Amino acid sequence: MTKHILLLLATIALISCGSENDKFPLNKRYWEPMDYANVTRELKYGFEADDKLPSFDDPETRAIIEKYTDEANFNVILDDDQLGIKHRNKVAQDFFNRYRDMSTVYTATNRQDEYVYDQEMLAIEQFGLELQLKYFKLGNDDIIERSDDPTSANVQNTVNSNIQTLISNYNLYLDEINNENAFSEEGKKLFAKGIDTHFTKLVETYPNSNFSALERKIDLMYKKATSYPVKVSLQKLKQLIESKKPSE
Repeated sequence: MTKHILLLLATIALISCGSENDKFPLNKRYWEPMDYANVTRELKYGFEADDKLPSFDDPETRAIIEKYTDEANFNVILDDDQLGIKHRNKVAQDFFNRYRDMSTVYTATNRQDEYVYDQEMLAIEQFGLELQLKYFKLGNDDIIERSDDPTSANVQNTVNSNIQTLISNYNLYLDEINNENAFSEEGKKLFAKGIDTHFTKLVETYPNSNFSALERKIDLMYKKATSYPVKVSLQKLKQLIESKKPSE
């Protein structure tokens, strides 16, 4: 009888390990959009209200959130010039759809109106910034490649309109300065790092674009921000934009 009980317990343990690996396939080198759909569903509906979600400060679950926010999962395909633009553009669209679901997972606040998972939420938002930079560029590259006359006014207007949409989407990240008190000190530093990294990439990728809306946003948010790292990052971003303007 004892042997049967031990065998049963061992079987249950194996099943449990297997199902956990299915939920969070950490052994898989790169997660695909479908993996993200499954993991996001598990994070949203597979935990009780009082359960702690995978987080950077939990050694047992850290690997999950690190994998979840690993930009290499999409960059391995989107940066591969050996693949066709149409294929990469479709993959980028699939990842973007998954990102929109991801952005709702770690937004909980406590009774003090502070983010429970500010670092995890910001890691996801920065994942989205990097993804959108690639997504919009591939979309524009696809438009240009399929056009009879890439230099036509119609094509250039469409491309420029898409770039302005991208800049507007980036502005949404800066909206979080309105919630500055909801972040921990580490969260504020991570937020500032996101500006330094991803907004710099945006400006360097499109140095000749119209950043007037972004500049207005920077000015407004600089006045509201109280965090030193955030104010410094905003100031550096404004200076970078100014440096790209043609000399008069």
